[in-house]
Amino acid sequence: QVQLVESGGGLVQPGGSLRLSCAASGSIFSINAMGWYRQAPGKQRELVATITSGGSTNYADSVKGRFAISRDNTKRTVYLQMNSLKPEDTAVYYCNADIAGNWDGYLEVWGQGTLVTVSS
Repeated sequence: QVQLVESGGGLVQPGGSLRLSCAASGSIFSINAMGWYRQAPGKQRELVATITSGGSTNYADSVKGRFAISRDNTKRTVYLQMNSLKPEDTAVYYCNADIAGNWDGYLEVWGQGTLVTVSS
């Protein structure tokens, strides 16, 4: 069984920083793209940032210049460094990865989510 486990969420004041981590575990052959999504109360889940296995990144316009996604392939872990946080960044943040294992092709796997609250 494959799973993604996020950590690093919490309460932070506006202008502050947080770093989220997401580690993949289980019978994994390889991991293709990894990413972070978020869902605010009453809103749909939206893309925050993605990173390919080669390190190419993509960001939502709302976080460009403030957030940075990175990954450590040896640790099967993806990170999201969030700086200059705003109240509108408050959401549950979900990790996502395309994983190859004992099945055909890549399986899209989601983490359980971690809550980020930006408030004074």
